[in-house]
Amino acid sequence: MTSRELWPETADSAESAITAYCDGGSRGNPGPAGFGVYIEDAHGKAVAQLSEFVGRKTNNFAEYSGLLAALNFALEQGYGGLKVVSDSELMVKQIRGQYRVNSPELRPLYEEAKRRIARLDRFEIRHVLREKNRHADRLANEAMDRGTGRTSPASASAAPSRELKGFVKGGVIHFLEGELPDGVFVRITPERN
Repeated sequence: MTSRELWPETADSAESAITAYCDGGSRGNPGPAGFGVYIEDAHGKAVAQLSEFVGRKTNNFAEYSGLLAALNFALEQGYGGLKVVSDSELMVKQIRGQYRVNSPELRPLYEEAKRRIARLDRFEIRHVLREKNRHADRLANEAMDRGTGRTSPASASAAPSRELKGFVKGGVIHFLEGELPDGVFVRITPERN
């Protein structure tokens, strides 16, 4: 552990610290991937919810993307301390220096995370089981749903349907404007002339 990972418990440090529950996922490995970050203040009050679809990536890439988003939020909002809670044992042990980062895809993300960590006054990262990371898991799944055009059961009734105009040529639909991500199910209704 580095000295930055030690967490002195003072009133001032508690007020300037946040806890970020981070999760990343990939449907397939690699596959459609996204991350979720649920951030609380020192009193357990929700401060922010971050989620983003990151494209066709590995689960570990998505996990690191969530960590980077949490670090970026803490730095941009002026928090001096960040506690990260993650269900990715690999990422936690890599950040702590217990495991080496051998993946060429993860190496730049790891190095950027370490640069951002160095800018904080205090930093701590710990591993938890997935059940203890429910909010972040939900946000990561919502990001993957958005990226693949799926809707979760909770948002399906609230989501408006999107109408795109196009034409068929050679059995292929060509859109006049807009596009849909891969994996989206559509209903085609021919216009009547």
